[in-house]
Amino acid sequence: MAFTQIRRLHANNVAVLRSSPLSEISGSLGDLGTLLPLMIALAVNNSISLSTTLVFSGLWNIFTGVAFGIPLPVQPMKAVAAVAIARKFTIEETISAGFTTSGFVFIFSITGLLRWFTHVIPTPVVKGIQVGAGLSLVLSAGISLLQPLGWTTPNPFDNLLWALSAFIFLLLTQKLPKIPYALIIFLLGLILSLVIAGPHSLPSFRFWHPRTYLPTWPAFQSGALNAGLGQIPLTTLNSIIAVSYLSSDLLPHLPTPSVTRIGISVALMNLVGGWFGAMPVCHGSGGLAAQYRFGARSGASIIILGAFKILLGLFFGESLVSLLKAYPKGLLGIMVLAAGLELAKVGESLNNGARDLWEVSEGNGKRQREVGEEERMERWTVMFMTIGGLLAFKNDGVGFLAGMLSWAFYRGADLRGWVRGVWESWRGQRNETEEWRAATTVEEEEALLSES
Repeated sequence: MAFTQIRRLHANNVAVLRSSPLSEISGSLGDLGTLLPLMIALAVNNSISLSTTLVFSGLWNIFTGVAFGIPLPVQPMKAVAAVAIARKFTIEETISAGFTTSGFVFIFSITGLLRWFTHVIPTPVVKGIQVGAGLSLVLSAGISLLQPLGWTTPNPFDNLLWALSAFIFLLLTQKLPKIPYALIIFLLGLILSLVIAGPHSLPSFRFWHPRTYLPTWPAFQSGALNAGLGQIPLTTLNSIIAVSYLSSDLLPHLPTPSVTRIGISVALMNLVGGWFGAMPVCHGSGGLAAQYRFGARSGASIIILGAFKILLGLFFGESLVSLLKAYPKGLLGIMVLAAGLELAKVGESLNNGARDLWEVSEGNGKRQREVGEEERMERWTVMFMTIGGLLAFKNDGVGFLAGMLSWAFYRGADLRGWVRGVWESWRGQRNETEEWRAATTVEEEEALLSES
């Protein structure tokens, strides 16, 4: 079944790329606003190997594009990156943080805990995590990238005038979505970077020479305790569960990746690449929203991005740092802003189209359940409690706890019935999985698909 699905996804990747190549290329660059600032800062601090990060993240881009068939991003673990930059981690400390998070995620995946989390966590809480992550990106764009700029400073090629122009251009693409916005902005940013940094910043040929890293026990303790453990809730909620929900919302015509497969993907990326000094990475709902916003509709987009990264990592590597450091913050800020708003938009479907509102009708079809006014307000309140906790403390875990407490308060006496329903749903899912695995031919698999 896995090979059959990959073959179908490959056919879709090829068809989408042929029909709209510029949109796929543009969409592949949509997550640069998150990737570039963190990757550059870590490389400058010597907390990661830039060349190795480009090579391995490129490999993971290609792998996820083939295996999942959607524009699933490969982006930095933000909590780990923030601590590593602030504390000037060594490479050994940084990869130790990635090992810790990925080790827990791998255990959650193979034991079925991730699937259990998906059934236990109510949709309004997941939506709150998604919207909160989107608004966090908006705030990050303003505070870190746009606010430090003046109208003519820090230089004539990176200031608020350039940011305003990029924003107006972004508004124009709302009416003309076929314009490859991210591709145009990326190329413009590269030209401006060269002008800002000067000819000496041009990358030189440096063939990749990989080396391995074995963390000492003190380095492992530092990375695990100071950064790795704090990344676990963020990765579990935003990089796995929220990604699965968002892919279903944005790309309903494609198979939704299960949380187990996404979790194993996150774990393997770091448990392999970390030994060579690669940046700790994950998938993320913000990156998926960004790449979708700028035109990506299939895995072909990130396969292209992956090939580009591998070429850069193999032949230029660390020599790219000077050029990338000069990349205009005004342009990056607008791209991050657009990505955040795209992710925040998913909250609109909370009471109209959310997955927990669909139920099987008498004719074996699916219809949406009507939501009463009282339940509607409860769902909105839970979602906004989640958003409020996340933004107030800048922590997904706090937002999650706030949302769950709010939801439990509203449910009250119904809590036991809800738990029983989750258990029955879980058992039903296991039975379906056993039936699926019992299929021995493609025809039987397709029959099971048509019945579900």
